[in-house]
Order: sequence, then C-alpha cells, then structure tokens
Amino acid sequence: MIVTTTNDVPGKEITQVLGIVHGIVVRTPTIAQGFLGNIKNIFGGHNQAFTDMCEQTREHAYQNMIAQAQAMGANAIVAMRYDSDSVGGDQTRANEVFCYGTAVIVR
Repeated sequence: MIVTTTNDVPGKEITQVLGIVHGIVVRTPTIAQGFLGNIKNIFGGHNQAFTDMCEQTREHAYQNMIAQAQAMGANAIVAMRYDSDSVGGDQTRANEVFCYGTAVIVR
C-alpha cells in the first residue's frame, strides 16, 4: 500500500478515486503510565510513557485507515493527514488520533 501526504503519487497515474478512508483510535494511559506521567508533571521534562502511548495510538489509527482502504480495493492513499486531540476530563484523560486520506487505485 502506497501512502503519501501529497495529492498524487509521483510516477503513477490515479485511475480511480474510491473515496475517503480514515482510522480513529482513542486511548487512555494505563495506571502505571498515568502515575509516571503525573510524577513527570511535578518535575517537568520529557514524558516517555505518554510519548510511547501517543505513538502507539498514531500507528493503530494509521493501520486502521490502511485496512479500510484495502477493503475498498485501493492500492494507494493520497492526501493522508493526522489530527489529534485530548478528550475527557482530568479523571479520564485520553488521546484521540484521527488519520484520514483518499483511497485510490494507481498504476
């Protein structure tokens, strides 16, 4: 599967546009990640536990988007983008990642 942030695939011709595809994942930190994250908040600095959680969430959303495109018969996704947000309140802090693009067939 070719995935690109550009509107075309260099060296390829888009022969069919199949539609919008997306992947969305909302993930909350584990108790351990939350505890370590709160300690980091006191002292400041890089929070590796939350960084890892965000990266895993991003990859999961990306793979969900690819699976949706494959189910449509696409062999490429163009104009791929990410969006993310924090959802929930202080007690249910969660990271949402939305990944989207246009499923196409290229040759």
